[in-house]
Amino acid sequence: MAVLKKYNLAGQEVGQVAIDDELLKASANSQMIKDYLVALRANARQWSANTKTRAEVNHSGKKPHPQKGTGRARQGYLGSPQYKGGGRVHAPRPKFDQHVRINRKEKRAAIRHLITEKIQGARVHVLQFEDIKEPKTKILANFLKSRELEGKRVLFLGEQLAESAKEVASTAKFETFVLSLNNIPKSGFMFMPNVSGYDIAVNHDIVIMESALDQLKVLLGGQA
Repeated sequence: MAVLKKYNLAGQEVGQVAIDDELLKASANSQMIKDYLVALRANARQWSANTKTRAEVNHSGKKPHPQKGTGRARQGYLGSPQYKGGGRVHAPRPKFDQHVRINRKEKRAAIRHLITEKIQGARVHVLQFEDIKEPKTKILANFLKSRELEGKRVLFLGEQLAESAKEVASTAKFETFVLSLNNIPKSGFMFMPNVSGYDIAVNHDIVIMESALDQLKVLLGGQA
């Protein structure tokens, strides 16, 4: 059974949270994790890079120089790739249908595996959420400093309610918290259901709000 340490905003340990071993039995091999992360990065691309071929550049059809008598190689078009302003060869073109499909079961397994690795490596912490009345970066900066997380990539995860009206309420709940976090480099906030495997892999430590533990257990159970 894994045990997560619970802290308050002052960085003091105030308790522990137990995670059942059954929730930490993630089955995912390294190739599946790699394929999942590569697919996420590929799908994040815009695929909007575009260049013009020699058929699309705006040039006259006049020959650069006479065909014979100059001693130079024959040339037929100023829009050829060898001329400045000419068309490009094998250059980026807009690509469509480049989306890489991610199997749902593989996605869930990859996320579970990555979170399990963080938990087993003692890089997941629980924060006893306390409402911050007004945005103050110093509060969260001191918390990170006390936990020796200053300067590291840290992701804070909060709970999100399913219903749209309650979703607005949950967003407002963490509004001052997020504003306090904005000026801290390499730190970010996300709602638990929205987290991806890339978010977990790229961050050094994960800090989970105490109220989001139920959603964490759902995620580890493969139901998210």
